[in-house]
Amino acid sequence: MVARIYKPTRNAMQSGTAKTKLWVLDYEPEAPRQVEPLMGYTSSSDMKSQLRLRFETKEEAIAYAERHGIAYQVQEPKEPVRRRIAYSDNFSFRRQGQWTH
Repeated sequence: MVARIYKPTRNAMQSGTAKTKLWVLDYEPEAPRQVEPLMGYTSSSDMKSQLRLRFETKEEAIAYAERHGIAYQVQEPKEPVRRRIAYSDNFSFRRQGQWTH
């Protein structure tokens, strides 16, 4: 069983950085999900796929995985590129491009 250690990214509906500061340890699924034929529910017999552990630092998550003998993969976070722009730049004399409405 392999675990994945990563720092979650914000989703498209988030403007802030809530729930993106902690590191997460998730287990990869051991078996594929099965569709129950009568009702169409999707189920799995893998109980560890429901487990999600959160840690303050990457080192804590790695130490936990090594202490419990869990094979793991670490995915480093990709920091977003933030452009500094001001509203007043729309009206600058040095503005590149045409002004359109």
